[in-house]
Amino acid sequence: MPLAVPDVGVLSEDFAADPARWFAQFRDRARVHYEQGIDSYFLSRHEDVRRVLTDHEAFTTETLQVRAEPVMRGPVLAQMTGGEHTAKRSIVVRAFTGRALQDHVRAVRANAAELMAPLLPQGRMDLVNDFGKPLAVRVTLDVLGLDPADRERVAAWNAGISEFITSLALSPERRRHCLDCAEQLEAYLRPVIEQRRRDPGEDLMSQLCAAEFDGIAMSDRDVTALIVNVLVAATEPADKTLALLFKHLIDHPEQMAEVRRDPELLAAAIAETLRLTPPVQLVPRQAEADAAFGGATVPAGATVFCMIGAANRDPEAFIAPDTLDIHRPDLGTARSFTAAAQHMAFGAGLHQCVGAAFARAEIETVAGMLLPLLDRVRHSPGSRYREAGLYTRGPVALPLDFTPVRG
Repeated sequence: MPLAVPDVGVLSEDFAADPARWFAQFRDRARVHYEQGIDSYFLSRHEDVRRVLTDHEAFTTETLQVRAEPVMRGPVLAQMTGGEHTAKRSIVVRAFTGRALQDHVRAVRANAAELMAPLLPQGRMDLVNDFGKPLAVRVTLDVLGLDPADRERVAAWNAGISEFITSLALSPERRRHCLDCAEQLEAYLRPVIEQRRRDPGEDLMSQLCAAEFDGIAMSDRDVTALIVNVLVAATEPADKTLALLFKHLIDHPEQMAEVRRDPELLAAAIAETLRLTPPVQLVPRQAEADAAFGGATVPAGATVFCMIGAANRDPEAFIAPDTLDIHRPDLGTARSFTAAAQHMAFGAGLHQCVGAAFARAEIETVAGMLLPLLDRVRHSPGSRYREAGLYTRGPVALPLDFTPVRG
């Protein structure tokens, strides 16, 4: 059976301008969509995406050897299986849970307060570029134990690495730039790793340097890859989620008012934001054998992209899926940040995001600080809202006006 062809392609300007506008068409008319320009297949139904993400034997992460490893400088967690995956994942998970998580939350508060101090009296800020992006980098450097003075250059290198991973097509010039960023970050990390091996601290980098697998310490290459893995995973979605949360609440003032009255609803608002507008829109896998989806087949060896945004709006999985509803009965706040989540903003299965609990704590902490300080928060007059990105997606900027509250 031939593959159905939607009115737009994933690489088209129309799709890039507003992917959500086309999600229903992909689910209904193109259960399997083939994108010839990049020789890849796209799946958009909730059941199909969950099947791919949870069957790690039939759909592997081999594609990351090309999409991520060149800039990660080695294999990342999502490429690992078996004992190696369990051991290395547990190290990272411990850094984002329990007492360590409480320490990170304190650091989040301190960084957020420092960034907000000069912005608050102005009654105006760009939540993405003035606050969200710098905060994400600050917090991640704290977790890793990197020098705060290096924030700007680490952020620049990280941007190049993220561009490589999240671009579906790169020009030779941009590819070289991204690889240069990865090489410079690796060179920067090398002496820091050597220092942490000699004199470890409490940070995640020290834990990675001291860790062993099968009785053998991880190599500098292994440690570097995991550090870059954490850096990209922790910074890329954080500012997007915070900005999207505020945009949704501003656009739905009745739900904003509810969250202000009852801060316990903030976690539900974050979970619903992640479902409706997940910052990670595409997750790649490789089919190990021919795989049938309805009447269409994905051939063995093919790259498959799971369309998380489309799956999270599938009416077979969610009631009124295009509507923001912080009281949604089919989401479940408690399970939305765990492996039992109905939405797939954190992925699913073996390679579900290790930082889900940290993401919740970080966004909930920051939003909980900002909401009481920003009275009558609203979109700045004359501002034009625009999102960008296919692989990861979020606001380019979010100019806000507000009445500062002292306290």
